[in-house]
Amino acid sequence: MFKKLSVLGLLLAIALGGFAATVPLAVAQDDGIVFGVILVGPKDDHGWSEAHYTAGQHIEETVPGARMIALESLNSADRPETTLDQVVEDMVNQGAELILTTSADFEVDTTNVAALYPDVTFISVSGDDALWGIATDNLGNFMGQMEYGKMIAGCAAALKTQTGSIAYLGPLIDPETTRLVNSTYLGARYCYENYRGLNPDDLKFQVRWIGFWFNIPGVTLDPTEVVNGFFDGGTDVVISGIDTTEGIVVAGQRAAQGQAVWAIPYDFEGGCAEAPDICLGVPYFHWAPLYLQTVQQVLDGTWEPSWIWAGPDWDDINNPETTTVGFVYGNGLTDEEKATLDEFIAGLAAGAKGEEGGLNLYTGPLAFQDGSIYLDDGEVATEKQIWFAAANADEAATPDAVNPPQLLAGIEGASQ
Repeated sequence: MFKKLSVLGLLLAIALGGFAATVPLAVAQDDGIVFGVILVGPKDDHGWSEAHYTAGQHIEETVPGARMIALESLNSADRPETTLDQVVEDMVNQGAELILTTSADFEVDTTNVAALYPDVTFISVSGDDALWGIATDNLGNFMGQMEYGKMIAGCAAALKTQTGSIAYLGPLIDPETTRLVNSTYLGARYCYENYRGLNPDDLKFQVRWIGFWFNIPGVTLDPTEVVNGFFDGGTDVVISGIDTTEGIVVAGQRAAQGQAVWAIPYDFEGGCAEAPDICLGVPYFHWAPLYLQTVQQVLDGTWEPSWIWAGPDWDDINNPETTTVGFVYGNGLTDEEKATLDEFIAGLAAGAKGEEGGLNLYTGPLAFQDGSIYLDDGEVATEKQIWFAAANADEAATPDAVNPPQLLAGIEGASQ
């Protein structure tokens, strides 16, 4: 069975401020490439795995002669006897020159297996070996700056809630997921105060973790039961952080019974399709630009290991040619709410570009749940402080020396 990872060995997410990296979606010209894509879930999950599979299909359609070898649902429930090294060996035997492992659950195993195949390029999506300078010469990392997408989601929820209660359906607890919950909360607080004119301390924001990226009966909490519990407890907007669609499905069922509830799905551009009328929008990953950039570099021999935190194209966050993170508005938003979100996104864009008056929500004073200081008054978080949701990330010599990630003060739910 594949290895279980330590909390701080997990993810590669997304940066803020001036760290966005827009990748142009050009067309590579070469004789072709065989590349492997290893998915933690089904290729049609309408979430994380489907977004990666779709990017691989785009490479096949765009790069002459490119061929994808995809393996879906590599996890302890669906493939309990299959290890990452077995999958990689099979892909290499089929001619793979590039292999992308697309889950934090694969990070440690990817690092170990990459050392066995020095002539094959590996990308550990959401990993951070290259950030710390401990990657092998054939291993790199990339991720999208979903913090921005989650800030927009939090803002949309704050604009819509009538009960003042927002809930977040969380997967497992690690630096990435903690970071994304924090980002959602910061967006919600800002918009509740600055656009609704309400006291942000009165906003209830809770998270409940199911234990993995999707439901595994008998192992995780049932996300359907969790979401119903949110609504039964007075929440009227649920924001999903898991790879599958239970959040919006349950919201749609409750709305069909006459309840005034809304949902924000995750990961996949078409996520609103399950219940479009009560969907406030979806923050999604668009992996094709990063996939294509990597393929081009491997083909022309210019690829080098790097850690890429790729952001939205702030000129058009939904431009499929250039953006890595986008946000599609849902039918549940009014025209006025959409206009307000446009203003909020413009502020985030200005902040990301370093423009005067722009928004950078990772600015102190901010504290963690245990009362410790995250950011002093006026202090702006660094990449590593955001990445690990820890105040000491810049001082740590290794990733294992970083303090465990924490949720921000004001969020209800477990940090560990």
